[in-house]
Amino acid sequence: MKEILSGNEAIARGAYEAGCSVACAYPGTPSTEILENTIRYEEINSSWAPNEKVALEVGIGASFGGGRALVAMKHVGVNVAADPLFTLSYTGVNGGLVLVSADDPEMHSSQNEQDNRNYAKFAKFPLLEPADSQECKDFTRLAFQLSEQYDTPVMLRTTTRISHSKSIVELGERVIDLAPPKLVRNAAKLVMLPGNARVRHPLVEERCVKLSQDGATMAINRLELRDSSIGIITSGVCYQYVREILPTASTLKLGMVHPLPHDLIRRFAASVDRLFVVEELDPFIEEQVRAMGLAVIGKEITSLCGELTPERLAAAFAGIGVSVARPPAVESSAGGESSLLQRPPNMCPGCPHRGVFYTLKKLDAYVTGDIGCYTLGFLPPLSAMDTCVCMGASIGMATGVTKVVSPEERKKVVAIIGDSTFLHTGINGLMDMVYNQSPATVIILDNRITAMTGRQDNPGSGYTLMNDPTHSVDLPALCRALGVRHVRAINPFDLQETRAAIQEEMNRDEPSVIITDKPCVLVKREGVFTRGPLLKVDEQACSGCRACLKLGCPAIEWRPGDGKIGKAYINPQLCTGCDVCRQLCSFDAIGRAK
Repeated sequence: MKEILSGNEAIARGAYEAGCSVACAYPGTPSTEILENTIRYEEINSSWAPNEKVALEVGIGASFGGGRALVAMKHVGVNVAADPLFTLSYTGVNGGLVLVSADDPEMHSSQNEQDNRNYAKFAKFPLLEPADSQECKDFTRLAFQLSEQYDTPVMLRTTTRISHSKSIVELGERVIDLAPPKLVRNAAKLVMLPGNARVRHPLVEERCVKLSQDGATMAINRLELRDSSIGIITSGVCYQYVREILPTASTLKLGMVHPLPHDLIRRFAASVDRLFVVEELDPFIEEQVRAMGLAVIGKEITSLCGELTPERLAAAFAGIGVSVARPPAVESSAGGESSLLQRPPNMCPGCPHRGVFYTLKKLDAYVTGDIGCYTLGFLPPLSAMDTCVCMGASIGMATGVTKVVSPEERKKVVAIIGDSTFLHTGINGLMDMVYNQSPATVIILDNRITAMTGRQDNPGSGYTLMNDPTHSVDLPALCRALGVRHVRAINPFDLQETRAAIQEEMNRDEPSVIITDKPCVLVKREGVFTRGPLLKVDEQACSGCRACLKLGCPAIEWRPGDGKIGKAYINPQLCTGCDVCRQLCSFDAIGRAK
């Protein structure tokens, strides 16, 4: 049977067919849909973890217990999981363990575009890179086999284009001949004290050599000999671009990009006149090919930054006189190939975060921000965020700022963090803030969901990935348990209450926490969010002062009036009745629609 699947859907299917027992993840674009699809298969115990480190540790435990485990995360999530990951390379596995790293070239939804192929080289485990949805499924199955055959974790690296694009996939059956999971004690292998680790390290090095040798005969690394004047080593989505732009060129398509199959690369290099490497981001393959003593062209013609696209690749090869299958497109000044009007991201109409950022801007707060929907508070017209680095960093950064600025400036420092992000890696930062008595205010934006990646549940939502009711973390009680003496919940739709609370807490000389207590407008459970009576502008009363536009609410439009002054208009299809705009109007021009 065949289906059209995205790369993420195909990975979930591959885990099912491979006999995977456990799947665990923290949601992060472009990886999120993997776990949202493993729940389709009741044979796989699927769960969201509070963060990527915990997700990997759950997978490691399942592997040590003899089950096959899939762990998924976006590229920056591997940074969080790196601590157990590097030691896992030493311990090896019992049941197969596959770690999916979904990288994000061009930073479609990320704060950096790191190339996670480097993790495989750094931690010394194999890495597979599929080029379409069929390979996503097949490589996932193969990754479990390689994991157990070579006693190693295996990373499956995708990119945004592979994760979200769809193609035809031939489905298979779930393997049924796996040994049932069973506890086996092997402390010398799994307890990484220095004495045991010294024994394991040489085995890791031997494994890398063996994988490189075996890679020369693996079907996923294949020679495609055509015109011998040009030979291109490539992998992943870049392989598709090469075939489209240079259909007659010879290619070495790598499915396993670490360890590289040196013998196969030498054989390919000897069969072509000019050797190229086409890869996104870092010269990962190129540098290793150069280290083999081979002459190769790579980043001289392609960028270290951003995605490769067919247009960019065509321009790169046309620029050195190579004939391409279609002429390169002229890119816009913004760096993209499209001339469509840009639509900057924005908070949803009725978002409970909007009034908080409006208030912080009015109070001239120095806002250390975090990762989530609320990062959009940086954008105009709100323009109320001063820093953003990584998940959970806002609280620690606020602590650091208060250590160096003047006593008067300390009163301006406010850390903003969402409920899911606070539970991800914010708790330790708050613990440190209290322990070291740093006088800053923390605002936890509790919208009852992990909103930005698609409304996934978290330990504060009261539901599991499988939609089962569960314990919900009591955020005020947790903050008090950490030693915060001043914890208060506010209604973020009440601007007067919000301003008074933030102003009072900013003036304290000790840590304090404000928790906004309104759900995301897109929360997926009925009854959690209730749409209020809609709002309407009285055109006769509207003075055209544009104060309401300072919220940046998509429901508020500006329309030309009869004279020179325009008028505000509230789109009833977008309005949620949050009432924030009415509180800003000094002319009582905004009221409830009848």
